[in-house]
Amino acid sequence: MTRPETTRLVMKFGGTSMGDLERIRRAARIVAAEAASGKKVAVVVSAMAGKTNELVAWTDGAGPAAAGLPLSDDEYDVVVASGEQVTSGLLAMTLRNMGLNARSWMGWQVPIVTDDAHGRARIVDIPGEKLGAAVDAGEIAVVPGFQGVTPDGKITTLGRGGSDTSAVAVAAALSCPCDIYTDVDGVYTTDPRIESRARRLNKVSFEEMLEMASLGAKVLQTRSVELAMAKQVPVRVLSSFIEPDESGQMPDKGGTLICDEEEIVEKRIVSGVTMSRDEARITLLGLSDRVDAPADVFTRLAEANVNVDMIVQSQARTANTVNLTFTTGRRDAVRAADIMKAAQADLAFEEIRVDEDVAKVSVVGVGMRSHAGVAQTMFKALADKGVKFQAISTSEIKISVLIDAAYAELAVRALHSAYGLDAV
Repeated sequence: MTRPETTRLVMKFGGTSMGDLERIRRAARIVAAEAASGKKVAVVVSAMAGKTNELVAWTDGAGPAAAGLPLSDDEYDVVVASGEQVTSGLLAMTLRNMGLNARSWMGWQVPIVTDDAHGRARIVDIPGEKLGAAVDAGEIAVVPGFQGVTPDGKITTLGRGGSDTSAVAVAAALSCPCDIYTDVDGVYTTDPRIESRARRLNKVSFEEMLEMASLGAKVLQTRSVELAMAKQVPVRVLSSFIEPDESGQMPDKGGTLICDEEEIVEKRIVSGVTMSRDEARITLLGLSDRVDAPADVFTRLAEANVNVDMIVQSQARTANTVNLTFTTGRRDAVRAADIMKAAQADLAFEEIRVDEDVAKVSVVGVGMRSHAGVAQTMFKALADKGVKFQAISTSEIKISVLIDAAYAELAVRALHSAYGLDAV
């Protein structure tokens, strides 16, 4: 798939890029440069960095609903959606002050139609006709990310990182690419703060980026990558700290293009190494060895919306029992443990252990589909550094291992070197 033949472009600026008035002015100069090059621009913005946390704290401070009344999730959304409304207005004002035709469009004005799951709504539809007509007529449309509206007119928010999803959804509605400006200049082979030899990737496939985002890479929100892949929206990750030159033209922006796998001519065996410390390992010791025991365990967790990742079952010392180990996010660990303890008599296990001092390290690459020896390279590199793994999970294009948290950064550096990523 190639980038659509269109002059339309969606640009998205995150919270760091909207952090204060000077940064908003820099974003406005970048938008102006794209408009001057002939692009028909829509801009999606986040709230100022830290503002959403402040607004959430205010809602917490307002206290819980009175007895007998439902939770005020709808009013929570009214409050926390206001951060993006502020930056939308400020960016539109700044663009107008530069002599450009700009206007802010609130989520309900576009409209960005969502379901009614307040605080974690999902986009249902964005009719692009009105917004597209305005953009094609030369207006720079500034749209607040993170927010939408239900069919019956109530404001909703999309959950943390929702502005990335908003931007991709708007780009899909306008049938155009999406440039996401953030505080990094692209997607790297691993976190440069851990491995100084990390390299920026020119292109990454949708599938690779989806795995990397879900496994700990913080560049893009997972739902935004899912949507980009489903709607075939090319997404470019760029630095918001670049500046137009004196003539108002943008320099070579570099960045990373997230696109269909077919656009990547030379497919790397491994494209990146990720690490997540947001992991907890839960082990049920002496679980009954009856055939439906694991199904009983994971049904209870699923009914409580606890996501489980890695699963390992091994024979226990006691006859007719097994040890069942699984991982979940740290925030879910206490709840998962409480669910298991409450059902201990029914599940018939002897003991439960919870370990939060673990990390998940993963290697990702579409080249794994057609190359043997990827796992062998991984396990040898870890063994050479004395790193033991506690659990493994795989997909067609990734291998993840659970290890002691103390060895996480060592493992990342070892794997980065083992797959030659410092030479990409």
